[in-house]
Amino acid sequence: MSSKPLEPWPYPSVIAHRGGGSIAPENTLAGLRCGFDHGFLMSEFDVKLSQDNLLIILHDDTVDRTSDGSGAAAALTYNELAQLDMGGWHSAWYAGEPLPAFSQFARFILENGLFCNIEIKPCPGREVETGVAVAHAVLKYWADGGVSPLISSFSREALAAFAEIAPAIPRAFLIDRVPEDFESILQSLGCQGINVNQKYLDEPTIDRIHAAGYRVCAYTVNDYRRARQLLAWGCDAIFTDELVRIPADIGAY
Repeated sequence: MSSKPLEPWPYPSVIAHRGGGSIAPENTLAGLRCGFDHGFLMSEFDVKLSQDNLLIILHDDTVDRTSDGSGAAAALTYNELAQLDMGGWHSAWYAGEPLPAFSQFARFILENGLFCNIEIKPCPGREVETGVAVAHAVLKYWADGGVSPLISSFSREALAAFAEIAPAIPRAFLIDRVPEDFESILQSLGCQGINVNQKYLDEPTIDRIHAAGYRVCAYTVNDYRRARQLLAWGCDAIFTDELVRIPADIGAY
């Protein structure tokens, strides 16, 4: 195994998953504010393109699960998407919450001095163009400062396309299990880290990733004891839905 020094890691050790975890509708401004209200200085959220090529905040390829509409996001314009209720599925308190544009998330994060992990979540067949669009948007919104977002994706094509435009912005490859050839994958993508399913992480694996010179984050950690364990093993960050039971400062205890 080759080794290289670990690059600086400016990010918090606990990250709110999809903005507000499970206590607010995912990938909405209400969720992002909720995470901030609960002390989380860093949030993760998903970005893809609408039919008319505007960057939107949405996890699934369709709007069925998290809205009162149906159909593929790639087939809907931003104006059509903005009419959907993205909060009523969660609770009546959030009924009427709209689907946000990426620009709205970026402004909130920068105005409040927050950190973020932007997951490039392209609609099928739109990997490269989504990676390029996210790169241009990040360079635009973070041009005047602020800690650079951490960019991640399961799509190698999207990460590679992003890196072509914004090579200095830190990136992490998203994957379920750590493969034997993880070093060559991360090196080929120019990544600084790897985001892994927490079920498949143990202390030797974390040590192996660090020894190779890469950071490691675990998703999605919703058990308090497991969160403490992973952080004690040296995991650089965890993603959680449990914004009450797993406090943002758990890593300081």
